[in-house]
Amino acid sequence: MNWRKVFGVLAFVCLTLFLFAVAIRAADYKQQNRDAISRIVDAKHDSAIRHFKSYLKKHPNDLESMYGLAVAYAQKKDIGKAVAYARQAVDAGLPFSRFLAGPRDLLMPLTDSAQFKELAKKHAVELLHGPMLGYVTDISANFWVRTANEVPVQVFVSSSQNMSPPIKSAVAKTNKNRDFTSIITAYGLKPDTRYYYELLVNSKKQPKQWSFRTFPASSTKRKFQIGFGGGAGYTPWHERMWDTIAVHKLLAFLFLGDNVYIDNPTRPAVQQYCYYRRQCRPEFRNFVASTAIYAIWDDHDFTTNDGWGGPQINKPNWKIPVWRLFRNNWNNPNWGGGENQPGCWFDFSIGDVDFFMLDGRYYRTNPRAKNPSMLGPVQKQWLFKKLKSSTATFKVLASPVPWAFGTKPGSLDTWEGYKKEREDIFSFLEENKIDGVILISADRHRSDVWKIERPDGYALYEFESSKLTNVHTHKLMPGALFGYNKKCSFGLLSFDTGLSDPQVTYQIINIDNEVIHTLSLQKSQLTYKKANNGS
Repeated sequence: MNWRKVFGVLAFVCLTLFLFAVAIRAADYKQQNRDAISRIVDAKHDSAIRHFKSYLKKHPNDLESMYGLAVAYAQKKDIGKAVAYARQAVDAGLPFSRFLAGPRDLLMPLTDSAQFKELAKKHAVELLHGPMLGYVTDISANFWVRTANEVPVQVFVSSSQNMSPPIKSAVAKTNKNRDFTSIITAYGLKPDTRYYYELLVNSKKQPKQWSFRTFPASSTKRKFQIGFGGGAGYTPWHERMWDTIAVHKLLAFLFLGDNVYIDNPTRPAVQQYCYYRRQCRPEFRNFVASTAIYAIWDDHDFTTNDGWGGPQINKPNWKIPVWRLFRNNWNNPNWGGGENQPGCWFDFSIGDVDFFMLDGRYYRTNPRAKNPSMLGPVQKQWLFKKLKSSTATFKVLASPVPWAFGTKPGSLDTWEGYKKEREDIFSFLEENKIDGVILISADRHRSDVWKIERPDGYALYEFESSKLTNVHTHKLMPGALFGYNKKCSFGLLSFDTGLSDPQVTYQIINIDNEVIHTLSLQKSQLTYKKANNGS
């Protein structure tokens, strides 16, 4: 017998099994703990405990397993074990704020206990999440925070790092009915200016100072950069992505869906858990404190994989609660049509570039039904009205799912399942001679460039990016001009509207801050005059 060959085969098998185990661990991480929390909500505490203990045995430093065990034992009213795992998690590096944020209903038996209150004396924490910068304009900025209790919050802003003289916002108060969050607005700012800010929580100044830049004055021509992406399942070893993006000091970042992967529209505690574990990450907190954040959702944030809400406002009955919970965790200018017409669509401007953020789920109908709609009639008319009135050099249409056909072969979940409505939008651009339109999207776990030829207008270019922190990867498609899926990546858009022929540049940048691909477009390529001349 050739023992060298036998040992070689055994070594290969062992290595294959090891790599398979690592792949399973990686692929499941964003959902395995979420699903275990779901079992706790359903009172299947022992099942969740078995999962967490099994995973912790293989990965002794896994903070989420320690946290999950604290939650499970709290629900079993075994406070001694719950406190022990909470202490173990904090000692291993989990922010103590995780136990104060919650989900509060699940953790209440623990947090109400004398043992926990004694532990809490060593960790005096009031600011749990944030600040998150959002809805920045040329003269104002909003700051989102979550606190442990209902307390007053205020922001001081100054163009001087020594905070002299400060612009003081009005005092707001966090609200338990909004999950202990509040949004503070600073007014009276100057366009295109670097500002520093400090936060007062319950009249106590927080130890950190942050900074941000206001947007250029409306309609002015400027150079600036923004980022975008989706596919941000919680993966501890990929959370450094937020540091990579932060290095670029972008004016704004657009989350285009699959932001936290909830997949559980009927269990609010599970949704909260998914938000809280990301919002407590120091990398994420640092990033969102200095970059204006704008967010829409896709299927995994709203419902389940490839799901839809339907045409009615309040049916299924989980739609409005999911919308309100989403609203509690972001800092957008608007939320569709508000309480009367819930959704997450909105628009905003940076200089002379307009952004239109679309909600592709709340009113989406079955793609196999007759005349299916992704946007619903109200949002569609809103989009047409906004596009027709826009005088911006570039108009960016942000969709949670790809516009180009061939991005997800065999699926009707992209715009390929809503061909008529897509054609309505593109025909509207042509009928109204709307120049300068750029398409961006997410959903596919890779970064792509697509070109959509139009017989009666200029070719539309689509930039897709949706592998911010995900491990799971989608294969490259032959119809794309370019695609990248080797590592996590985000999309960077650089605008220069002051040129004689204004330009937008798309770059794919991976988690190691390597520029993978670059494509620049001139405004002259995105005009009907150019297209009609046959050039």
